[in-house]
Amino acid sequence: MSRSKIFVLMLCAVLLVGAPVSAQSVSDSGGRIITVPDTVTKAFPAGPPASIFLYMLAPDLMAGWPRLPRAGERALIPAPYDDLPEIGRLTGRGGSANLETVLAIKPDMIIDYGSMKPTYISLAERVQQQIGIPYAIIDGAFENIPAAIRTVGKLIGREQALEPKALEAERIMEKLAAAKARVPLAQAPRVYYGRGADGLQTGVGNSINTELLKYAGAVNVAQETTGSGNLASVSLEQILAWKPDVILTTDPNFYSLVWDHPVWSTLGAVKAGRVYLSPTLPFGWFDRPPSANRLIGLHWLLAVLYPDTFGNDLEQETRRFYKTFYHLELTDTQLETVLSPGTRPGTGRSR
Repeated sequence: MSRSKIFVLMLCAVLLVGAPVSAQSVSDSGGRIITVPDTVTKAFPAGPPASIFLYMLAPDLMAGWPRLPRAGERALIPAPYDDLPEIGRLTGRGGSANLETVLAIKPDMIIDYGSMKPTYISLAERVQQQIGIPYAIIDGAFENIPAAIRTVGKLIGREQALEPKALEAERIMEKLAAAKARVPLAQAPRVYYGRGADGLQTGVGNSINTELLKYAGAVNVAQETTGSGNLASVSLEQILAWKPDVILTTDPNFYSLVWDHPVWSTLGAVKAGRVYLSPTLPFGWFDRPPSANRLIGLHWLLAVLYPDTFGNDLEQETRRFYKTFYHLELTDTQLETVLSPGTRPGTGRSR
C-alpha cells in the first residue's frame, strides 16, 4: 500500500474519531440559543417542576427525580419511572445537586421549568459555562403550557411526537376558559388557600402558588397581602375578616382540623361544608409543585367552586389526563385513591 493511501486512511480515522456529535441550535423560552444533540438520550431536570414536566412529556429521558417519590406517589407512577434514582435539585430552596453529580450522570442537557426571573437565567448561564452542558429554561406560566410543550419538543427532537400533548393541553385550557366565561362575575367566589398543618400560610398577590384561582374566575382573599416571595403567614383574625366563601388546602392535617376547631369552625365556608382537599397523587393538582400538573387541577378547581356546572365530568377528565400525561390507565380503585373523600364536590362536612 502506498504512503499516500496510508496517509488518507489515517486521516479518515482521525476525522471519524474526532468528529463532533451532530447538533442543532434551538431557542429556549427566554430566547437563549441552546446547542443540543440531534438525538437527546438523557436530560437532567433542574427541580421538581421540571421533573414533572419532563415526566409528562418524555419520561424515558429522565436522569432521575430531584426527590424520590413517596410510597403513595410511586403507586401511581408506572415502572420503570417509579424507581429512578434521586439526583437532587439545582434550583429552589434546598438545592442539593452539585455540578459533580450532574457531570457524573452525563446528561445531554439540563431542563428547568418555571419562573423566568433573571436569577434563574443567570444560574443557567453560569452552570452551562462551567460544565459545558446545554441548560434550557422553559416558561412555566400556566397559559404558556402548550407553547412550553412545543419548545421542549424542539429541544429534544420530538416535535411531532409531542404535538398531540400540546393539542390536548390546548383542548383542556380552551374548554375551561369557555366554561368559566359562562359564570357571571357576581358569582365569583372568595377563596382562601391554607397551607401547612395549621392553614396559616397562603399564596399572595400574583403568586404562582395561587395562580389557578385567576383562571377559575375566583377571588384570592389574600391578594393584597404581602409576604416573603410568593407566600405569607397570616392570622386567624385576618381570615375571619376576609370571610372566604371557600377554603382550599393541600394538607390533610389542616383539612381534618378545620371542622371542629373553635375558631375555624365559625367561618361560613366551614359551616357550609365548602372546604376542599386538593388531590396530590402522584403530584399536587393545585400547588406543590406548580408545574403542568395544574392542568387537571384547574378542572378540579372549577368543579369544587361551581359544582352544579362543572362537577359532572371530573372523573372522565381525570382518567383522560392520567392516560395522556402520566402514562397510566387508572383503575377504579386508583381513581378512588386520587379523588379521595374531601376532594370531590359535595363531599365536605357541613355543620
